[in-house]
Amino acid sequence: MSATETTLAALRPDRVFDGGDLDCGSGLALMIREHMLAVPPGGVLEMLSREPTVADDLPPWCRLSGHQYLGSLPGEGRTRYFMRRGEAAGSANAADAERKALEEDKRRAKAYEWRLRVRAGANLSSTAYCRNFSWKLGQPASFEERDEHPSAVEALLGALGGALATGYATECSRDGLEMDDIEITVKGRLGNILAHLGLEEGDPSFSGIEVRCFASTLDDETKARAAWDRAVARSPLAATLAKALDLKTSFTTV
Repeated sequence: MSATETTLAALRPDRVFDGGDLDCGSGLALMIREHMLAVPPGGVLEMLSREPTVADDLPPWCRLSGHQYLGSLPGEGRTRYFMRRGEAAGSANAADAERKALEEDKRRAKAYEWRLRVRAGANLSSTAYCRNFSWKLGQPASFEERDEHPSAVEALLGALGGALATGYATECSRDGLEMDDIEITVKGRLGNILAHLGLEEGDPSFSGIEVRCFASTLDDETKARAAWDRAVARSPLAATLAKALDLKTSFTTV
């Protein structure tokens, strides 16, 4: 162990929190600032993280925020990052400015609007463009066994499943739960697909969606289930769909 690692290992942080799999662009910076406000000037904040980009993003964030980046240590499945709260940040004016800046960041986060554009293409396909990437979609709904692109219905169900899988993995990381595997199945049924096709009058919306989570773990099942319940409750997609239709979720350890 190097001298720096020995010094870090001997530290007694004033506060510790788990950032899970979040990166600085997905809300981690907000969490760091909020936890840092609870650390006294000159005190140490320890953050646990599984996200590899944090190693590059955290040092410059500390410099810009007036805090000292102390370094990192490997942990059990996570990296331990250490930051010292800047002495200047402890003054009444600086602390007040930090709180106001945090509140402004929260306000901006709440008001953030996601945007993308979609262009129709040939053969019942379309292309969605968002930020620095794009993806192809097929027709709104399809009964074929094979298609070149997923349908819009499948894209919605896939987005829900992906959001819950990632959200659950993050909740498990925060609780220190070790998961060997997480698999989620999503099933959806439309009220009347014939209404979408223009063959009948009726309601073409989803009548119900069923989500089942299978978690392979040797950890406490009660804690694993509680983490799943939090992931569902905190998911923007799950919360939105639950207001519009019968969204059923279940959890099983294997």
